[in-house]
Amino acid sequence: MAGDVGVSGADVPRELREIDMAVEKGSAFLLKVGNGAATVVYATVAGLRTTQMSVNGEAIVVTTKDSGGWRQLLSGAGVRSVSVSGAGVFTGSVAELRVKASALTGVLDDYRLAFEGGDTMTGKFLVSRLDYAGDFNGERSYTLSLESSGAVVVG
Repeated sequence: MAGDVGVSGADVPRELREIDMAVEKGSAFLLKVGNGAATVVYATVAGLRTTQMSVNGEAIVVTTKDSGGWRQLLSGAGVRSVSVSGAGVFTGSVAELRVKASALTGVLDDYRLAFEGGDTMTGKFLVSRLDYAGDFNGERSYTLSLESSGAVVVG
């Protein structure tokens, strides 16, 4: 049938088929915020206990009557984004205070996700949510959510 697209192991580049992925520590998955300078210097957002990242891609459906009952998607189209969330203990670090300032003013800021293996993801993000909590007999904690704006560069 016209338009059939098949993917097999032979279609995947050799480098990707032979990746030996090592186990990485969650404590080495770091969120960093830029300092706002022309040459950005990143500081780790202190106090985070958990960090989570989602890469999102909007599917553009191009299914027609000729699709044989199977959904077809348009490759390379749609909106891509990265969402980041985290939770931790408030320490009052400069990086935490910068995140708070960005949340209160609603401005985009430079952020970097760093992984133990040396990979990074860098881009402009908006703090879409910042929550603080504290029990009478416990520490002050926070949760945050970030949404990307523009391209996120993988390095």
